[in-house]
Amino acid sequence: MKEFNLVATSAMGLEGIVADEVKALGYKTTTENGKVYFTGDTTAIARTNMWLRVADRVRIIVGEFQAKTFDELFEKTKALPWETFLPVDAAFPVAGKSVKSTLYSVPDCQAIAKKAIVERLNQAYNRQGFLPESGPLFKLEVSILKDKVTFTIDTSGTGLHRRGYRVGQGEAPIKETLAAALVLLTKWNPDRPFHDPLCGSGTIPIEAAMIGQNIAPGTNREFSSEHWPWIGQDVWDRVREEAEDLANYDQPLTILGSDVDPRMIQISELNAVEAGFVDLIKWEQKDISELEVHGVNGVMVSNPPYGERLGEVEEAEEITKTIGKIMKHHPSWSVYMISPLENFEALYGKKTSKKRKLFNGFIRTDYYQFWGKRQ
Repeated sequence: MKEFNLVATSAMGLEGIVADEVKALGYKTTTENGKVYFTGDTTAIARTNMWLRVADRVRIIVGEFQAKTFDELFEKTKALPWETFLPVDAAFPVAGKSVKSTLYSVPDCQAIAKKAIVERLNQAYNRQGFLPESGPLFKLEVSILKDKVTFTIDTSGTGLHRRGYRVGQGEAPIKETLAAALVLLTKWNPDRPFHDPLCGSGTIPIEAAMIGQNIAPGTNREFSSEHWPWIGQDVWDRVREEAEDLANYDQPLTILGSDVDPRMIQISELNAVEAGFVDLIKWEQKDISELEVHGVNGVMVSNPPYGERLGEVEEAEEITKTIGKIMKHHPSWSVYMISPLENFEALYGKKTSKKRKLFNGFIRTDYYQFWGKRQ
């Protein structure tokens, strides 16, 4: 079975979690900023797309080389074995980026790369002129960093955060991949209660439910590589069958999502139904000042509003104070909050057990972790 050089991309700060996920699937990894490298066959491509909760995409690395001139770029691109990946009718748009490189014009690099690939494929398939590009989609990227050129093919299609269950959302929804990371970092297990008191459109509780019942995040979506002729349908059928066999739909869970906005609760309920959790997650419309905590040894995870204008910042600070005061009376609970507020610990009224730098979109935040004392 042919082995491919693969890379799972992620947001900065989440590479370690993605690497753990890839290793759990049985593949050895190396890691650098925003990238987890591994090798695997066509089954590995399907399994990582199906199971990675925190990665953004899975890409095939076609080749890497140094280039400082357009002639070098053309000839070295043409030398890569494109016919191994692209059938004669492949649709292959070429995206590009260039950082700190001699070849800084991205449109020119894209055009030259495209021309070189077309020439290679015409020779390989004994034809001339334009290629039809009427078949399956292969999204290519030419990335140049300090004159090192890397060609990759995206196997995922839409980003892996697109689980397929989000039918509605609020103004600033958290990405599903980041929500999953927040849950995984808590080491929560289904025996413990779970609560998001500022749930918005319900992403964090839904991701927790998927983790709790071991439901593969790619279960309800398609991937672009499903339509590639050299990855047989039997491969995808086996991977989907494996995901179904490993799901534990009978696992009982105690998960609660609450929010002051009744519209957000309605959206959360719809999203949960789309995810297959009709009655599994409990939803409540409740102001944070009315927060009720039930049970012991629970885990609270939330993405409270940040606020950019003065009034919104003051509201965010007041919410932090309120949660801190309430959770002081529930010492067995562990509380995890992602926030850009630099005075979060002072507002919460407790020194964090640990904090971790994360990016929520382009916003630099800290993940504040207050560990409870288990009873």
